[in-house]
Amino acid sequence: MNHENGPAPDLDELTERLIRFRDERDWKQFHTLKDLLISLSLEAAEALELCQWKDAVTFEKQVRPDGPLHDSLREECADVLLYLLLVAEAAGFDLARAAAEKIEINARKYPVEKARGRADKYTELQGEDP
Repeated sequence: MNHENGPAPDLDELTERLIRFRDERDWKQFHTLKDLLISLSLEAAEALELCQWKDAVTFEKQVRPDGPLHDSLREECADVLLYLLLVAEAAGFDLARAAAEKIEINARKYPVEKARGRADKYTELQGEDP
C-alpha cells in the first residue's frame, strides 16, 4: 500500500481538517479535555499493545514497511497524533511550538558532553563534570 501521495499537511492543516471532521459530526460535545486525554492514553496503549509479548528484534521486523504490523502501527500513531492535536486545540496551545520549545528544554537538561551515549535521567547527569 502506497502511503506517500503528495506533500504531507502541516499540523495546522491537520488540525483544521480534524476540527471540520469533528464539527460535521457534532462530536465536540464529547471532546472535553478530560475525555480527550483519556482517549489519547487509550490510543497510545493500543500502539503499545502491538509489541506486547514480542522481543525488540521481532517487533522491529514486524513494523518495517514490508512487515505485517506496519500499517497497524502507522494507524495507531496517527490516532495518537490526532488526539494530541485535539488536546492542544482544546487547551489552547500550538503543539508544534510546544514541541520545539520542549526540544530546547531537553537540550539544556541533557547537554551533549554529559548525555552522549547514556540513557540516564538528567538529574543523574547534573553533578557530573563534562
